[in-house]
Amino acid sequence: MANPILDTFFEEADELLEQLAEGLARMRGADPDAEVLNSIFRAVHSIKGGAGAFKLTDLVAFAHHFETVLDALRSGTLDLTPAIMHTLTRSADFLTDLVEAARDGAAIAPDLSAGFLQALQACLGDMAIEAVDAWDNFEFAAITLDLSPLDEPLVTGFHITFRPHAMLYANGHEPALLFAALAELGSLTTTLDQSGLPDWDAFDPMQPRLSWRLDLRTDDTETAVQEVFEFVHGLCDLTIAPLRPTALPEPQAAPLAVLAPLIPAAEPAAKATLDDKPETRGPKPTLRVDLDRVDRLINAVGELIINQAMIAQRFADLTGAADEDLGLHIEDYRLLARDIQEGVMAIRAQPVKSLFQRMSRIVREVSGDTGKPADLITQGEATEVDKTLVERLADPLTHMIRNAVDHGLEDAATRVAAGKPAIGTIRLSASHRSGSVVITVKDDGAGLNRPKILDIARRKGLVAPDADLSDTEIDGLLFLPGFSTATAVSNLSGRGVGLDVVRNAVAALGGRITIVSVPGQGTEFTILLPLTLAVMDGMVVEVGGQTLVVPITSIIETIRPQPADLHRIGTDDILLSVRGRMVPVIDVARSLGFRAEAEAATMPYLLLVESEALGTCALVVDAVQDQRQVVIKSLESNFGAVAGVSAATVLGDGRIALILDTEAIAASRKPPHLHAAHSPFDTGRTPHAHA
Repeated sequence: MANPILDTFFEEADELLEQLAEGLARMRGADPDAEVLNSIFRAVHSIKGGAGAFKLTDLVAFAHHFETVLDALRSGTLDLTPAIMHTLTRSADFLTDLVEAARDGAAIAPDLSAGFLQALQACLGDMAIEAVDAWDNFEFAAITLDLSPLDEPLVTGFHITFRPHAMLYANGHEPALLFAALAELGSLTTTLDQSGLPDWDAFDPMQPRLSWRLDLRTDDTETAVQEVFEFVHGLCDLTIAPLRPTALPEPQAAPLAVLAPLIPAAEPAAKATLDDKPETRGPKPTLRVDLDRVDRLINAVGELIINQAMIAQRFADLTGAADEDLGLHIEDYRLLARDIQEGVMAIRAQPVKSLFQRMSRIVREVSGDTGKPADLITQGEATEVDKTLVERLADPLTHMIRNAVDHGLEDAATRVAAGKPAIGTIRLSASHRSGSVVITVKDDGAGLNRPKILDIARRKGLVAPDADLSDTEIDGLLFLPGFSTATAVSNLSGRGVGLDVVRNAVAALGGRITIVSVPGQGTEFTILLPLTLAVMDGMVVEVGGQTLVVPITSIIETIRPQPADLHRIGTDDILLSVRGRMVPVIDVARSLGFRAEAEAATMPYLLLVESEALGTCALVVDAVQDQRQVVIKSLESNFGAVAGVSAATVLGDGRIALILDTEAIAASRKPPHLHAAHSPFDTGRTPHAHA
């Protein structure tokens, strides 16, 4: 049976482990200040305290040893050496394993725990580690609260002196009404002071002489009392002082009341104002929500956007006089739906920081297993992506990091001989580019050994013996199933589980992966992913009689070409001249099978797009309709994978439109056949471009 309190502990433990990893990274990067060390200590201590409440004895014992070493560093008893820093880092990894084992109900091998405990003890030398405090293993026990009425319940209140001026009465104010308002705040005792009355001969009816002393017992603040008199300020003499704590004359047989804090018998403090309030600091309040609820909300917002598009389309199709007010309301509806969509998507967005922190451990482990010293440098940890992407990227990114250390980096002796630092460097970065998420893994190793890769592929029968492949095609062999360059089977490589797993995982997310390698300098893997898996902005176009949607983030501009701007290269390729440079032209209809191979394209419009395969290229479309926000519907889960198409959507008129995969279309590179009117020998003008 699930224990919600225990689940909460593990959620908080994950956050504390992230805080611990971040603090240790800062300690490795520069001279740590006291606050960094204190934050690390608090994280371990909090995990220890929470684990003790649930009798997670192994976790408590290790966390206790861990925090003892941290406490010695805080007090200056120990100096932070590279060896101690290494022990702290590995201990943090093992602490993560203990938390995961406790969550899964698994057990950690005793000899493994003993080894880490011995390493922590070695940091302390002759200093002994005290036994775990009994408070860390306390048991929950029911307690009985005595809720019987208090014999002498204490109250607080205010002593008020009130003496009206003549102008108070002249303005129509009445003291009795003020006293009635005070009585609503609590128990009021009123005493009339007649000592100011003169003799009858000196009596002036226009000069008031009476005053009152009032004792108000209330739980309200002084501000509430001041508000009663706010309309007579300046029209009376008024003092408000706190009452001394006192007992009520008779005990009240009533339910237990919440008592206000006791106010000491001292001079009244100055009334606080909004400007006097101290600035509140601390963590921002957060709310944990089940991910399924967020997914249902995202689906509902997607249907809302489709509904808005349908209403807008129906309104546009109406004949007769247009209702301007209704058009404005529909536009407001569109903007509101977009704001809701962006807000909902922001709920699912989270930084890749937690994912990158996990990769630090992978580098340390693989470095230790291979004997190749390596450091991980991360950039763009604050880059936010969809939570689904973060979770599903963990496995492929782990595989790439392992490969970077195991296959990419040389051993220390080889690096020194090549004039490189003995310690290799793995750079992991994330960024946003044109509405996509770009994640790169780059090492400073020897680069890809392309002759070796080609030789292995030939021996495995993956390519023909006489095949002449380009560098890019050779690099692509790494993604073939079962391909491996390892010469021996180890716990890291050699079993035929290669980069094809990474490519398939990335493709399942609607992304793609590319390789750039320079011999002797290293290799860089780039993963390009969509920013969101739910909604996108697209341009609706017509190709071969079909309506398609092109992601707006991949479009640089639209061009209506002139004949002189098109140049035939060889028998097939056609290039477009744009501002002094040539870009290849690709016929989308031919690539998707909408147009026969020999059928000529009129090319009324070209979409200039950016691709990883060709860089900048131009896509031929028949018409450009409009730009709109569309809801992404997966094809693979409902139909199947379609070459050149990434997904589908529902338009405002109810039609289903395919979403173009510009990268796949660019990779196909099918140029159009030209009419005679588009002969490259005709004179023409410069292209007309519009966004």
